[in-house]
Amino acid sequence: MLTLLTALALLVPQTGAAQAAPTPPRPGGVNGLPLERPRKVDIAFNRLYDDAELYAHFDRIEAAYPELVSHEVIGHSVEGREMRVYTVHAKAAGDARDVPAMWVDANVHGNEIQGGEVTLYLAWYLCENYGALDEVTELLDGSAFYVLPMVNPDGRHHWIHDAHNPHSSRTGYRPVDDDRDGVADEDPPDDLDGDGQITMMRKYVPGEGTHRIDRDDPRVMERVGRENPEERGDWLLLGSEGIDNDGDGRVNEDGAGGYDMNRAWPSSWQPEHVQYGAGPYPLSWPETRCIAEFVLAHPNLAAVQSFHNAGGMILRGPGAEVFGEYPRADLRVYDELGKDGELMLPFYRYMVIWKDLYSVFGGFVNWTYEGLGIISFTNELWTDDREFPDDEDAPDRHWFDDHLRLGAGFVDWHPAHHPLYGDIEIGGFRKDVGRVPPSFMIEEMCHRNALFCVEHARAMPCVTVRSVEVAPLAGDLRAVDVVLENDRAIPTRTARAAQERVGEPDVVTLEGDGVEVLAGGPNPDRWHPERMQPAERDPARLVLEQGLGGRSELHLRWIVRGTGNVTVRWRGEKARDVSQLVPIE
Repeated sequence: MLTLLTALALLVPQTGAAQAAPTPPRPGGVNGLPLERPRKVDIAFNRLYDDAELYAHFDRIEAAYPELVSHEVIGHSVEGREMRVYTVHAKAAGDARDVPAMWVDANVHGNEIQGGEVTLYLAWYLCENYGALDEVTELLDGSAFYVLPMVNPDGRHHWIHDAHNPHSSRTGYRPVDDDRDGVADEDPPDDLDGDGQITMMRKYVPGEGTHRIDRDDPRVMERVGRENPEERGDWLLLGSEGIDNDGDGRVNEDGAGGYDMNRAWPSSWQPEHVQYGAGPYPLSWPETRCIAEFVLAHPNLAAVQSFHNAGGMILRGPGAEVFGEYPRADLRVYDELGKDGELMLPFYRYMVIWKDLYSVFGGFVNWTYEGLGIISFTNELWTDDREFPDDEDAPDRHWFDDHLRLGAGFVDWHPAHHPLYGDIEIGGFRKDVGRVPPSFMIEEMCHRNALFCVEHARAMPCVTVRSVEVAPLAGDLRAVDVVLENDRAIPTRTARAAQERVGEPDVVTLEGDGVEVLAGGPNPDRWHPERMQPAERDPARLVLEQGLGGRSELHLRWIVRGTGNVTVRWRGEKARDVSQLVPIE
């Protein structure tokens, strides 16, 4: 009879040379908490960072992943802050310039701040998951990301550190004479109570006002006289917190700066009297100029996303109706990605800038597509619909603030003194309410938008030589039939690029010693190879001005004489070069 100890021993697996070592589990990707492995770089994505902190986090990622991340300073802002582009790409897989690349930027407007956190999350997520998720590994091996966290680092810095409201510090910080009185930046908002916020002013004037205090909520002002013109209130709303610094009868009309770096690009640019903020000429600001120089120096760029806020929008051009419509082939790509974006980003809408929003002359993503032929989107981050996603009759902003921020987003009305109006009260929502998400919703916004960038990047062209066949013809002639395939949504040359002849066309060559190329060209009918369309000159080098379409194949045929090894090679700006050795016997 077996003892209990003997029985238990029989249940334990035996070790020894005959038993294979267990296969270690594949490391899990970073998806929330580090359940399977720790994060190499831990960053809190429930807050917003100033310009120095944002760069410091990028530098931490670069230090932890030197094999994936590097950066260069491409220029400086008006106030001398660095304009840094971080390249995210597996260096062991080759030069980033030799693979298709995606440009991602943010914070074009200083107050539209959370895009910087999205770019940080994107770089962090890619690095943390390289080698753990096949999709990320393949993406960084075969493509690159150029990430500019802040187009407007000056605006971001001042919005965080100075007194502002949700809409101010939008501009860059080169002085501009907004009110045309001969002096620049002399009448900015004034923080009368010194709390770091620019809120609203009201004055108590019993029986002589335009507003009254809401009966249910003393923070809310109701306008009177709409239905009964004789009705009077006890309060006057005096506008945004500030004084008339220059004595011209207007308040806060000439703050710092006064130009718009999303109105200063060459595409459909219009002067100031047509498009406010455009500046004296396209690319006149140092920030936009250095970005343009970088983009033009990187013809491998095949995708662009630029983050703004707010409103929950996935925007494409045209920015102005006068431009007309985009080519149908490119619209198919835009529509596919835009519709995927709507699914990935709840409550965001895929929209055309001029048709569904308003006209924008000189916009960045308009230039990158209309001028350079790159599929480009602007994402307007955050929408108030995220606060009450299931309620069509949602409560007001105060209800959300009271119950989910415990009132932290509102500055209660309190007494102050104004040099012109005398005793007044100041109060209203803080600058970080309305255009940016509450802190507990920042990480979800970052993740969804970063993964939309990944979705866009995965659509960049990837060319393969799908098949090569050599067939004998009369005498010593041979036919070489080649099928090239691009299985991604974005073509190697967009219809816009081909139409405007932007950049270099694709080139396919057939080269080898001992083999003479007599003719070559596209073969549009695979069943009738005799219908080949021969090139007029240099048949060994076929120039493909239209490129290789998205999710399409291209059939080519060469007629050659001789024997030996030849190489079929495809080259293009927007995808990795490919080649295949072909023996001809």
